[in-house]
Amino acid sequence: MARFHKQREEQEREFLEITVKISRVATVVKGGRRFSFNALVVVGDEKGRVGYGFGKAKEVPMAIQKASKEAKRNLIKVPLVEENTVPHTFIGKYCSSKVILIPAHPGTGIVAGPAVRAVMSACGITNILTKSFGSNNPINLVKATFNALENMRSKEEVEKLRGVAIDADTYGIPSQKEEEKVETK
Repeated sequence: MARFHKQREEQEREFLEITVKISRVATVVKGGRRFSFNALVVVGDEKGRVGYGFGKAKEVPMAIQKASKEAKRNLIKVPLVEENTVPHTFIGKYCSSKVILIPAHPGTGIVAGPAVRAVMSACGITNILTKSFGSNNPINLVKATFNALENMRSKEEVEKLRGVAIDADTYGIPSQKEEEKVETK
């Protein structure tokens, strides 16, 4: 029994947990209003695995706990390149929210709004440019970001699908070594 608890504690420590949004909501009943809370949580291991969850409960800590449990069940794997960025530009959509993810050079940082920034930092992406259009509802923005990340393909996946080799120049951002070669010529 003690071993099981130890394993669970280690598993919980390996994930970064970010609470994106907490809201108080009310249900109108005959006797008045019943209040409850909902929470949107993003969970990631900072190595390319990330998930999100939405939890509801009468108390805030229970809502966060339910959301993080759901997020750990819905983890996805994101292809990352050496510069800790995404392999290529992609647009994610959910309802009326649209998010564009653009790879960036090392040292750029995460240029994003709070909802998208939470997903990127939980995923382990440190250099990225993003732009969101349409609805700025955090729930929709997180879902649009996940739509983009789920549909990302690594260079190896694209080569396998096409059956041809792809240059690093034509896929994603060029590395600094390649830029130095161009400058010396």
